[in-house]
Amino acid sequence: MKLQFTLQKVEKHSKARLGVLTYQGKEYETPMFMPVGTQATVKTLSPEEIKDLHAGIILANTYHLWLRPGEDIVSLAGGLHSFMNYDGPILTDSGGYQVFSLAKNKKKDITEEGVHFKSHIDGKSLFLTPELSIQIQNKLDSDIAMSFDECPPAKAGYDYLKKSVLRTLRWAQRGKAVHQNPNQMLFGIVQGGAYPDLRALSAQKTVEMDFDGYSIGGVANDHESKEEMYQAIDYSIPYLPEDKLRYLMGIGEPIDLIEGVIRGIDLFDCVSPTRLARHGHAMSKFGKINLKNRKYQADFTPIDATCDCYACKHYTKAYIRHLITSSETFGARLLSIHNIRFLVHLMEEIRAHIQDDTLLSFRDEFVKNYYGDKYESK
Repeated sequence: MKLQFTLQKVEKHSKARLGVLTYQGKEYETPMFMPVGTQATVKTLSPEEIKDLHAGIILANTYHLWLRPGEDIVSLAGGLHSFMNYDGPILTDSGGYQVFSLAKNKKKDITEEGVHFKSHIDGKSLFLTPELSIQIQNKLDSDIAMSFDECPPAKAGYDYLKKSVLRTLRWAQRGKAVHQNPNQMLFGIVQGGAYPDLRALSAQKTVEMDFDGYSIGGVANDHESKEEMYQAIDYSIPYLPEDKLRYLMGIGEPIDLIEGVIRGIDLFDCVSPTRLARHGHAMSKFGKINLKNRKYQADFTPIDATCDCYACKHYTKAYIRHLITSSETFGARLLSIHNIRFLVHLMEEIRAHIQDDTLLSFRDEFVKNYYGDKYESK
């Protein structure tokens, strides 16, 4: 059975939406942050810990699983859920972003048929097409599959971006034509950079293909300003249907989650909470904390006394700092638990404020506490 999405409410003062995903008899509320489990695992954490954090959908990566262990091995195991022992919903991305970002020496040949590139692991020549991406995801048996798209450079010119948008539309149609997993939702992806007419064209033509949900891509290339990111959302959202999920790909900065929700986004994902953890950083309601700093050496308080995660209930900043500075994996595990819970809890707060029609005031208060004078809400 496919995931079922029900839109429940739109906030009075914004485009923020409350919804419910029904999956195997369980309900998951949106808007939602999805932890990233690139290689069928959220780094350092078990599926049971992910569920304890009240996370819903997790994301796995088609490109990485294609290379190791291979989609046929995952299929033999009974699909991703059995392979990684996760009974919640799973989304797989198309592999497109990794092809464009991880290809060895960044060399790739984009053709109408697909993309020729070299593996980032061993330099082996590979060829990924829209059809193959979907066929791999069918075998992985995720609950949401993504169309294969081109991920152009953030600063690509208008003429290149228009050609890229049209190619992505053709690739989306080809991928949809071979999609054969009846239990798997298939999302289309809207591209177009910071150009309103290209975003409109991409969104309208993608919606005409009647996908199960829609993603807004091209906003996580590390080169766009926040204004450009928010414009890309604003240019795309008016053309997306109200009754289907909207997913902003690769975004995990707290203010971007809030601003994305305000603009009508339902789903977000990012590797940032676990990546920050591996570098000794913890998220808190008063901003990021670098636990490598000496001032935490004798700080025997939790990261956040109001946080209900395992790390904050049982361990101190001093102990976690000791683990991080000693290169003990348990430190990264504890910070990953906390950071993911922080973002999941942030989404819980956002949902509560959508219900109460107070999201904009919550945004302003959050910004004041988390960013201080370093950020001005748009």
